[in-house]
Amino acid sequence: MILLPQMKDKAVAVLGLGRTGCSAARSLAASGARVFAWDDAEEARSTLNAEAGVAATSPQDWPWDGLAALVLSPGIPFTHPEPHDAVRRAQSANVPVLSDMELFIGALGPKGARTAPVIAVTGTNGKSTTAALIHHILRGAGYAAQLGGNIGRPVLDLEPPKFKTIYVLEVSSYQIDLTPSLAPEVGVLLNITPDHLERHGGFDGYAAAKARLFDGQVPEDTAVVGIDDVKSSEICATLKLRRNEDSGASVVPVSVGRSLGRGVFVTSGKLVDATSDPAIEVADLTGSSGLCGAHNWQNAAAAHAAARAVGASLSHISDGIQSFPGLAHRQEVVAEEEGVIFVNDSKATNAEAASKALASYDNIFWIAGGKAKEGGLDEAMRALTNVRKAYLIGEAAEEFARALEGKVEIELSRTLDKAVAMTAKDARASGSSAVVLLSPACASFDQFTDFEARGDEFRKLAREAAASLRDQKAVST
Repeated sequence: MILLPQMKDKAVAVLGLGRTGCSAARSLAASGARVFAWDDAEEARSTLNAEAGVAATSPQDWPWDGLAALVLSPGIPFTHPEPHDAVRRAQSANVPVLSDMELFIGALGPKGARTAPVIAVTGTNGKSTTAALIHHILRGAGYAAQLGGNIGRPVLDLEPPKFKTIYVLEVSSYQIDLTPSLAPEVGVLLNITPDHLERHGGFDGYAAAKARLFDGQVPEDTAVVGIDDVKSSEICATLKLRRNEDSGASVVPVSVGRSLGRGVFVTSGKLVDATSDPAIEVADLTGSSGLCGAHNWQNAAAAHAAARAVGASLSHISDGIQSFPGLAHRQEVVAEEEGVIFVNDSKATNAEAASKALASYDNIFWIAGGKAKEGGLDEAMRALTNVRKAYLIGEAAEEFARALEGKVEIELSRTLDKAVAMTAKDARASGSSAVVLLSPACASFDQFTDFEARGDEFRKLAREAAASLRDQKAVST
């Protein structure tokens, strides 16, 4: 646990008692703060009392005039579509509204004298894989790297810094909004495509939130920026002008598919570091089973640039890339039988992410659907070449069926269990190697608590289907 000496004896409110909220309440209580916490869900309030020894208190009873801060869970609206009532109350009382990550950054000390450096990774897609890959590389290079934030452990559940500690944090746009002191020693922006627009007042607001990752950085810090989409490329150019950097020494562009005079890029599957002369080939990514697809090559290039910025050697980076096992729910191969591979890409909660998976395989039997996001399937419609048939589930099934009509064969499966059974049967009957791909292009909240629960259920169903295929083969022979 990270202790928060800066909050000792202060009154602090926590709203939202999910993973990050409970973590913040525990850390605050252990640090000697007076904690006032609330969640509308009774189960969450009971968990708080059991885990942190803190009794829940309604916001109506909080000492608003005496609060030092309101710690807001990322899922609660801060600015859009409109601020939560507690946010308005805090602003009226001049109470700072911040995240658990802001508490964490404060515990590390002031910028320039932090007890450990921070690598922060954001982007619409790929941030979990990139953060995990950076962590994997640094651990292999002998650093006491810790991984948390929007992936895995809440930041206040991480271990206090020690010799060679580097914190690798995945950060969402919501967290950036609530962490004004973030200013990471290495900031990584992978890409920006439409997502979470309702929470940022539109695409420009969403992009501006991502760009704020670099606010507060100093010349000694490094900004790693993907430049293969328009918005990210604009941000990279702005950063270079602001820092008067033509050489790219503190702003490192990253690209897949084109060579850069200065930066890190991937062409024909080869990862090249051209941040100085001569350019160096770091790794052949075509042989990395944990980084399948060109979108993962961007993740690898960004991870390389970040790891180099904190001193990792080229050999450690190359070894780390080749040994990286990948992440659960991110193009995770969960079963294979009779020429049918089952791939769990439940983390693909928007069409852009799903399009990356659709471009990575041949002969795809695609399971899609759930709670649709703005834009529906638009970004995935250009990646249907390898789809043999689409099996549609959840609230979006009818909407997606209309979008896909005449483009691919469609099955309205409605539920995941029916979809897996149908895909396994049809993939096996296709007579060639096939991929059953869960890449929903949707949020999960219509039928599952989160994308992890959806992916876990798919993994179970896929393994059962694979066992059934094996049994069918045994009977036939």
